[in-house]
Amino acid sequence: MAGKSGDYHRGEMDVHEQARTYTNFLAAYKWCSLGLAAGLLFFALLFAVGVGFMGSAATAVVVLAVGILILRDKKKPGH
Repeated sequence: MAGKSGDYHRGEMDVHEQARTYTNFLAAYKWCSLGLAAGLLFFALLFAVGVGFMGSAATAVVVLAVGILILRDKKKPGH
């Protein structure tokens, strides 16, 4: 049952592409989640609570701005 071993040798594979793809996926997930949360908040306030368009838009913009400040990439000193 044991087949011939492949060309894969543990610890010898270059994983920089996989690591970059994973990092980019997490970044896209993070920003899309923030946009979705702001959009849902806007529509929830507009239709369910009845705050009105301007109140809903202002609240969504504030949440979006705070989210951007919190979620942006922090630059490390010297980089």
